Amino acid sequence: MCEELKEKNEELKKVIAEKNKELEKVKKEMNEKLEEERYEVEGLKDTISALFFKDRQSNHEIHEARRELISGLTDLSDKRSTIRVKRMGELDEKAFVKACKGRFTDEKAEVEQYFLCSTWQEYIRDPAWHPFKRVGTGENITEVVDEDDAKLKNLKEEWGEEVKNAVKKAVEEINEFNPSGRYLVPELWNFNQKRKATLKEGIAQLMTLIKTHKRKYPYL
Repeated sequence: MCEELKEKNEELKKVIAEKNKELEKVKKEMNEKLEEERYEVEGLKDTISALFFKDRQSNHEIHEARRELISGLTDLSDKRSTIRVKRMGELDEKAFVKACKGRFTDEKAEVEQYFLCSTWQEYIRDPAWHPFKRVGTGENITEVVDEDDAKLKNLKEEWGEEVKNAVKKAVEEINEFNPSGRYLVPELWNFNQKRKATLKEGIAQLMTLIKTHKRKYPYL
């Protein structure tokens, strides 16, 4: 009986030893695989960091190129150009001119239009005036102009829909392009399509203006 127990004990030890060997082998393989994956992850991190740096560098270069284009087109383009610089948040005076001419003589209309525009441009630049409300839910919440804002309602009643819409457009632009600073921001603009112009459009416009300038003044 003792011999039989000893044999079984020895067999059990051998089985345990074999299982331990197998377990060590599995652990070794797992560690090797984990080490390989760690190297892969580190490599991916380095690649992502490099791509992020290049992307940031490219964005900076594009921003600088756009800024230089804005500077160049500000000096060269005129109001007939499709692609030119627009000061975002600046009031379109046409509605004010029309409203004042319909109410005053020419000389007084000019004075009133200037005063009205200046007053409302200051309102637009004032961070204390925020005539917006939030609409939507969750991630789809957006800000839109509150048509029930007291200032806008009074403006519409006194000067009409067109003047109110001019102010509404300008304050929307400020809220989009410079909500914190509230000062006018120059932007490359496609006036035909009423949107930001692409860098390609801006370069094409600048080249056209340079060629035109050279034809007009060939000796410069």
